[in-house]
Amino acid sequence: MAGLYPLKFNPIYLEKIWGGNRIKTILGKDFSSHPNCGESWEISAVEGHISEVSNGFLKGNNLTELVEVYMGDLVGDKVYKKYGLEFPLLFKFIDANDDLSIQVHPNDEMAAERHNAYGKTEMWYVIHADKGGLINAGFNRQITREEYLEYLRNGKLTEVLCYDEVDPGDVFFMPAGRVHAICKGVLLAEIQQTSDITYRIYDYDRKDAQGNTRELHTDLALEAIDFAYLEDYKTKYNVEKNKSSEIVHCEYFTTNVLHFSEEVEKDYHLLDSFIVYMNLEGRFSIEFENGEEVIEKGETVLVPASLETFRLVPLTPDVKTLEVYIK
Repeated sequence: MAGLYPLKFNPIYLEKIWGGNRIKTILGKDFSSHPNCGESWEISAVEGHISEVSNGFLKGNNLTELVEVYMGDLVGDKVYKKYGLEFPLLFKFIDANDDLSIQVHPNDEMAAERHNAYGKTEMWYVIHADKGGLINAGFNRQITREEYLEYLRNGKLTEVLCYDEVDPGDVFFMPAGRVHAICKGVLLAEIQQTSDITYRIYDYDRKDAQGNTRELHTDLALEAIDFAYLEDYKTKYNVEKNKSSEIVHCEYFTTNVLHFSEEVEKDYHLLDSFIVYMNLEGRFSIEFENGEEVIEKGETVLVPASLETFRLVPLTPDVKTLEVYIK
C-alpha cells in the first residue's frame, strides 16, 4: 500500500441568500458556477457533502472511503477508536455579504436524542471585516427564558444580544448552546464538529427568490439555548512568530495560529491525530519524507496522522495559517 501524503480536497461551494464574493476576491477560490458563495466547505464528511481528494494517487476518493481504508494511519488511532468511520471535524470558509440568521446549535446529548447525530461546537477566526463588521456571540446581559421569549415575540431579540465589532485575527469560541450570528461584511474560517444541525431563531423576516421566509426552529432552539451571560465572548490569545500559538482548545479540537517567515520543523509522533492547515495568507510547502506539497492562499490540507514529522517552508515572506488537530 502506497504511503499517505498531505491531502487536498475539492471545495464544496454553497450559494446562500446572504453570500458574497470575498471567497474569490480575498481567498482566490473560484466558485464561478455560482452567482455568490456563502460557504466553501473545505473538508467535510457531512452526508451529501463528502469531500473528494484533488491531489496525488488518491485523487477522486472521498474522505469516508479514506477513513475506512487507512483508519488510524489517517486520523490517529485514538481518534479512530472514538469516531470510527466518521471524520469528526468540518472546515469551512464563510462570507457574509448580509447578516446571517440568529441561531443556536444543540449539544451532543440533545443532537443524539433528536437527530441521531453529533452536536455542534465551533469556533470562528475572522479573516476580513468591513469597517463596523459585527459578530454576535451570546447575550448582552443576564436574561431569563421568559424575557428571551418576550423579546423574540416582539421582534426585538437583537436588543438583548451581544455584538462585537471585529477585526482580522479576532477569535470566537462557540460552544453548543450559545446564541450567535455572523453579520454583514465579515469573512471567517470556521472549525466545527461534523454536524449540519442548526436551529434558526430569527432571520429578519427575509424572503427568498420565491417570496418564502426561511423556516424557524423556535421550540427546538429554546431547549438548546444556554442563557449564561459572559462579560467578554471574544477569545484572548498571544502569538509567538514562527511557533504554533494555541487560540482554542476543547474536547473536540485544538486550533493554533501559525505566523511564520522561516522554516518550521514539526514533530507530532506523540499527538496521534491528523492535522489540518487552513492557509490564510501567503503560500508554503509541506516537506515530508517522500515529497512535498505546496499550499496556496485559501487552500486547506489534511496531514495524515502517519506523517509524524515534516517541515513547513515559507514560499512568501510571510505566511499565516490555522493548524487544527484533536488532543
